[in-house]
Amino acid sequence: MRFMAPAEPQPWTGVRDANRFGHQAPQNFNPVEVLAPQADASVEGYDEDCLCLNVWTPGPNTNRKRPVMFWCHGGGFASESGTWPWVYGENLARRGDVVVVTINHRLNLFGYLHLGDIGGEKYAASGNAGMLDLVAGLQWVRKNIERFGGDPANVMIFGESGGGAKVSMLLAMPSAKGLFHRAAIQSGAGLRSNTREAANVLTRALLAQLGLNVSRLDELQTMPASQLLTAMRTLPPSPAGLPRGNFAPVLDEKLLPTHPFDPSASPVSANIPILVGCNTHEQSFFALSDQLAFSLDEAALRQRVVGLVGEANSAQVVETYKREYPGRSPSEMFFLIGTDRGMRINSIRLAERKFMQSRGPVYMYLFAWKSPALGGKLGAPHTVEIPFVFDNTDIPFSMTKGGPEVKALAAKTSDAWIQLARSGNPNHKGLPK
Repeated sequence: MRFMAPAEPQPWTGVRDANRFGHQAPQNFNPVEVLAPQADASVEGYDEDCLCLNVWTPGPNTNRKRPVMFWCHGGGFASESGTWPWVYGENLARRGDVVVVTINHRLNLFGYLHLGDIGGEKYAASGNAGMLDLVAGLQWVRKNIERFGGDPANVMIFGESGGGAKVSMLLAMPSAKGLFHRAAIQSGAGLRSNTREAANVLTRALLAQLGLNVSRLDELQTMPASQLLTAMRTLPPSPAGLPRGNFAPVLDEKLLPTHPFDPSASPVSANIPILVGCNTHEQSFFALSDQLAFSLDEAALRQRVVGLVGEANSAQVVETYKREYPGRSPSEMFFLIGTDRGMRINSIRLAERKFMQSRGPVYMYLFAWKSPALGGKLGAPHTVEIPFVFDNTDIPFSMTKGGPEVKALAAKTSDAWIQLARSGNPNHKGLPK
């Protein structure tokens, strides 16, 4: 089913050993070592047969009707998996008396290579195959989660970074309507999807890299995955003047008829309660390969801000942030400005557009706890809230360092997500309203 819609899952007979994680999708991925490692590759590994679910429940075969929390993993639409140790679901399931589900599915070109315009009906869904895998996972939950003590009428989808973008896309997909009832978008507000035009530019670039023309599309089905990954990794820059998309969901009249939140919120999930937000220093995570960003002086800060907002606006931006954040270092100022310009403003725009529908409620959060990792230079970086949401702060010990303060914040954070899953409202007695 390499570039096709997922087939209807077929039941097996007898007993199946399900004590190991399934395969991760093939990917080009180099983990950031300051973070917890991925699941042991000898247990999981990479394979195109990657559509699988992981379920944590306090008790199967009960009539408890527990809320279901369905996690969409990060890594953009290109990498990672639902079995990253930070997102192991046992602690969250026990804490909230909920059922936690994570999913592996097709990524990068295996999930989002748009062949529909040049390949015809046979490949019509190829640009959204990875999203259809998520829909298939939610359909499985609807049919089977009662066996695990879960309530198929009370499912929350949530995800961080690329997972937040996946949640955003699901909110705009007619085929996902009715399969979930709440949503949380962490550091990944997805306002727009790929346009068909941009996706087609990318598709033609990949075919050229592989030495294929339109008449030889079917050869993609039998090429080794390693060959496809190499071609993806070595794509030349886009020709000047041609906007080239990423391997990501594509606008489609049937599957994804509008951008999720641009210029307005999709009507598909207008009644769904949403929690959306980010961390205060998202940008520091993306600067880990740019060590100069952590030792900026005043002149270097101003030069970088020119690159972000232009010469005409840079001085005003720097002075505004100095006034709002007195005493911060030039590097932290750069991370704050970069975070607000991207992650935070998009979260605000998503919330505003959701609010304008006057249907389901929308809540916002800002996670500002500063990690002690790497001498504290990261602040509150991209990904840092994940172990707090999952009540897993002992797993990425290098990021959290443990301690009672960390445990207390994890309790408040995970309880908010649990309450959203249970009632559609994240408020609880441990937080200000």
